[in-house]
Amino acid sequence: MTEEEVEARAREFLAAHDPGGDRLEFLRARFDAGLAWVHFPEGLGGLGVHRELQQVVERVLAGTPQLDVGLQGIGLGMAAPTILAFGTEEQKRRFLKPLWTGEEIWCQLFSEPGAGSDLATLATRAVRDGDEWVVDGQKVWTSGAHHARWAILVARTDPDVPKHRGLTYFVCDMHAPGVEVRPLRQITGEAEFNEVFLTGVRLGDDLRLGEVGDGWRVAQMTLMNERVAIGGAPVRRGGGMVGVVAETWRERPELRTHDLHQRLLRLWVESEVTRLAGARLREQLAAGQPGPEGSGMKLSFAALNQALSGFDVEMRGEEGLEYDDWSFRRSDSVDFFGRGPGYRYLRAKGNSIEGGTSEILRNIVAERVLGLPSEPRVDKDVPWKDLPR
Repeated sequence: MTEEEVEARAREFLAAHDPGGDRLEFLRARFDAGLAWVHFPEGLGGLGVHRELQQVVERVLAGTPQLDVGLQGIGLGMAAPTILAFGTEEQKRRFLKPLWTGEEIWCQLFSEPGAGSDLATLATRAVRDGDEWVVDGQKVWTSGAHHARWAILVARTDPDVPKHRGLTYFVCDMHAPGVEVRPLRQITGEAEFNEVFLTGVRLGDDLRLGEVGDGWRVAQMTLMNERVAIGGAPVRRGGGMVGVVAETWRERPELRTHDLHQRLLRLWVESEVTRLAGARLREQLAAGQPGPEGSGMKLSFAALNQALSGFDVEMRGEEGLEYDDWSFRRSDSVDFFGRGPGYRYLRAKGNSIEGGTSEILRNIVAERVLGLPSEPRVDKDVPWKDLPR
């Protein structure tokens, strides 16, 4: 299908469906028309065409009901591509449509108090009981768990083999008995993160993604997509955080100094390099699945966001130390552009932790992109049950 044909399909859809009517019905119809994510197969919200043709659809359908990316980010960027790659046909048809329309929100049950950077050491257990799995454990730093309907979950199903080989990947029903969600208050005052306790949670085997014991390979797909979603999202020239800082610079000449000017120029160049690298990465994605290059993009994004938010606060002087709202609240999404510089500065501190710490991402880039020797790993062939904890 050519670009012209995709554009014609989108215009035909728009002519047949009123964007001013029921929002949910419009989004459902858009999915059924294959205009949700055009690179997905037909019948699953796509047309089976080149990923880059999504831009054509978005251009035609600009101004129509849109997705809440902040609320749906984990489902769209992490769960959906994993389900597409490893799910059964039944799972794809059950989960993808309500995931895309936002009728069902997703969260991610990966990190644990004792397994963050080294995720493969996780201790949450899933024990088979007939056609079900009984899950017990604790997860942490779970964004959006307080409003999620489903979760992507990695659990240990075989403690007698090395840590990477005894994991299995599941879809977890967040409404199932035994799932308890507790808020984690951040330095911003919000609680977008949670800790999740799983006590005797029963999941049917039809909620397993991939083969038993193959959870690490499935999780790698999720993690690579996560890093691309965080660090490789499309940004226009002069957009994003550098755009916020540049706008203040233009509107507030009294804040300018020679030193700040030189620093802002360097940050602008770094932002543009990162933007262009992201465009190149998306071109590579159009030809296949994400690779370790996404880790480099996420690494760059975190460092740049922290530098820009710090610059913004410093440039404003005493005014930059003000904070708009410390009250505790359960936020739906991260709002970098709707809040003040103090919020952006504090929230950006999490960018180098979420989605893989910057330290771990440097290891990935060094070993899997640059081909440098890997770090010695003394636990590589040791059964998980024998590892010191």
